[in-house]
Amino acid sequence: MTTTTHTENEPLTVLAVGDIGPDREDASELFELNREVLQSADVTFGQLEFVLSDQGSRLPQVRHTVKAKPSDAKALVEAGLDVISFAGNHCMDFGAEAMLDTARHLAAAGAKVVGVGADIRAARRPAVVQHGTTEISFLSYSSVLPHSFWATDNRPGCAPMRAFTVYEQVEHDQPGTPARIHTFPHREDLANLVQDIKREKLLGRFVVVSVHWGIHFIPAQIADYQRDVAHAAIEAGADAIIGHHAHILKGIEIFRGVPIFYSLANFAMDTRVTPEQVATPAFQEILALNPGWIPNFHSTFNFPPDSRKTIVAKLVVEDGKLAGFGFLPGWINDNSQTELLSGKDERFEQVVDYMRTISKEAGLETDYRREGDEVRPVDLSQVNL
Repeated sequence: MTTTTHTENEPLTVLAVGDIGPDREDASELFELNREVLQSADVTFGQLEFVLSDQGSRLPQVRHTVKAKPSDAKALVEAGLDVISFAGNHCMDFGAEAMLDTARHLAAAGAKVVGVGADIRAARRPAVVQHGTTEISFLSYSSVLPHSFWATDNRPGCAPMRAFTVYEQVEHDQPGTPARIHTFPHREDLANLVQDIKREKLLGRFVVVSVHWGIHFIPAQIADYQRDVAHAAIEAGADAIIGHHAHILKGIEIFRGVPIFYSLANFAMDTRVTPEQVATPAFQEILALNPGWIPNFHSTFNFPPDSRKTIVAKLVVEDGKLAGFGFLPGWINDNSQTELLSGKDERFEQVVDYMRTISKEAGLETDYRREGDEVRPVDLSQVNL
């Protein structure tokens, strides 16, 4: 648990990490290489992927999933995580009982949980952290949703930020040719998200919006609906946007001076697979999304090669406003542990170069400049004015 103290006017540091999913006897091992950094921040935020419960049964619409131990909640909090989002496509893998049980275990361990609840009102409720006179509000939603995983007025689930997909045939006289893909935010969900942000801003809070979204495993690509949601959130007053789910890094956009971290990739994700699992048609379809992805049956980390690259987002909050932002590059080993890299490590530049390349491919006008062991995104559209 973070123990940093500050005088009234000192800047606050907020760190946000990528996806977390323990599947081992001792979950604290996942943070052996980074817990000091996580604990050093005033607030550390992360996204939980797996249920932490011994309740419930696996739902039929669920694909790859894990039921982790209730005791893992304590390991996450002791590693330094203060606020944990559980809004995502795995929150209801073992039903509502297991989801709510997970939230209870995290809260009992000392974490603030956001994005899920017994109904939609609870799922949209923010997690608020106070330091001195500064209140930081975290709101969390999911766009990646198996059927009925989203909360309603009378059903448990996560806070939804759904999107629609439309396929446009490009060559109308050529049957079977590739289609152009359009995505649009769900109108009511977007209105609710905007309303939530405006409410928190009226209360004078610094607002961080987390969304479980995007196109997994495919490098660079950012769906249209993600930009629409992010821009609308910033126009409503959001101070930072944090993206999860893709299990691979995506670029950073700076919109009206506010950072959009489209995907922080993985951070502490155990993904054990067996030859039998990999041989299934469903798993083969996923493997095909990222060339070079070769499963390792002796490793806890089974993702594409470029998924080893990760970043930790850093926000600096001063007098309730965003005073600076950047990221710490990291590298994930075969034991699913993230090593935060020194600026002198050659892998540091590999992560930065990767971010530069995928940002350009996605059409984002962002460059990245090293400042010691950290990296600062630069809005090229403003530099070139």
